[in-house]
Amino acid sequence: MPLWIALLLGLVEGLTEYLPVSSTGHLILVGHWLGARDEASKSFEIVIQAGAILAVVVHYRALLARRAAGLLRRDPDAIRLATSLAIAFVPAATVGFLFHKKIKALLFNPTSVAVALAVGGVAMIVIERLFERGDRREAKTLEEVDSKRALWIGLAQCLSLWPGASRAMCTILGGRLTGLSREVAAEFSFLLALPVLGAATAFDLVKNHKALFAEKGSAAALAVGFVVSFFVAWAVIASFLKYLRRYGLAPFGVYRVALAALVLVVLRG
Repeated sequence: MPLWIALLLGLVEGLTEYLPVSSTGHLILVGHWLGARDEASKSFEIVIQAGAILAVVVHYRALLARRAAGLLRRDPDAIRLATSLAIAFVPAATVGFLFHKKIKALLFNPTSVAVALAVGGVAMIVIERLFERGDRREAKTLEEVDSKRALWIGLAQCLSLWPGASRAMCTILGGRLTGLSREVAAEFSFLLALPVLGAATAFDLVKNHKALFAEKGSAAALAVGFVVSFFVAWAVIASFLKYLRRYGLAPFGVYRVALAALVLVVLRG
């Protein structure tokens, strides 16, 4: 893989991983445009998620350090958050492990991505409008994410296995539907990315490491994709919450519908 393609894919991964627009969907569309759709390219797109994972660790390093220390002290808040993340992780991890090959074979294509983008975009716009009109109490701290809420978020995350649906969108909307504020739903989604993306990256790296490193320069391409995705994702995390407080999710829904329409028009042409 040429380094400029690795840089481009790293940029796309970092920009889209934590926004509710589907990083996998965008990478599939960009890869289709570039003609990079072999197994090594698909695995490359998954493995460079490690850069985005590191961005969460760095951004939330103080919170993670406090919670890790709290677990050692058996602090209730730390135990509750760890338990909630574990519960939310299990459903998608199980479905992904069982149907990994079928998902890649059947859904990693531009048409499937466009459909998921459109459906998810409409869902975001509708749900945001409903919440704007309602008068409800919202949970405003991570400590309020209990086991029941975590399970519903985890089940919602299963929908994100369809490329184009977006893990961030599914978990944030799942959190919103359980009564979480936008900020808390987004923060829980960021933290949930650690076990989810970590497991997906490790699984694909172990399974397809020969294809990933088969060509000369593969390690350099992976390094470029990793570094770029890390720095870009870190910048996105830092700014997304501020944007979310001010504008909500609806603008991302509009973008998704517009992109889906564009993809379908181009495919028909």
